[in-house]
Amino acid sequence: MDTEERLLLLVEDDEAFARTLSRSFERRGYRVVQATSLTEVQGVLEQCTPGFAVVDLKIKGEASGLACVQALHTASGAMRIVVLTGFASIATAVEAVKLGACHYLAKPSNTDDIEEAFGQHAGNTEVQISNRPSSIKTLEWERIHEVLAETGFNISEAARRLGMHRRTLARKMDKRQVS
Repeated sequence: MDTEERLLLLVEDDEAFARTLSRSFERRGYRVVQATSLTEVQGVLEQCTPGFAVVDLKIKGEASGLACVQALHTASGAMRIVVLTGFASIATAVEAVKLGACHYLAKPSNTDDIEEAFGQHAGNTEVQISNRPSSIKTLEWERIHEVLAETGFNISEAARRLGMHRRTLARKMDKRQVS
């Protein structure tokens, strides 16, 4: 199973956004494969190894986009992985890069931004940091992601460490967080 240089895996559960981004990358000469969950990502990796991946941080299901980043990086250390999110934070950006992403972009980002990010080989210290204080929901979301990463994305163990019921954690992960 060889890495396909112009194959891009798009991990996004927003159908309209995924369709738009796919078409844009296809016009630029990429072959695009889509997935909406960690299970689908693993299925794609059984068939091929993309050279590029764009991963939304918040996807449906029990696993976050960070679990997808970890699985993709494990499959191919050479894969150029860019994380997209509407819930940008320093903590999740650092965690995404630690897990193998080459860059982290806040939505809205377009194809030009993503292609430029694929070219990043080192972290960007010039990132604008907002003086706006984080909301309680954002802080909660960051803590959930931090604990999930610490536990290897084990939902039961993360829920235990967070002091909540497993189903409560799963419901929180299914909801769209407002920052």
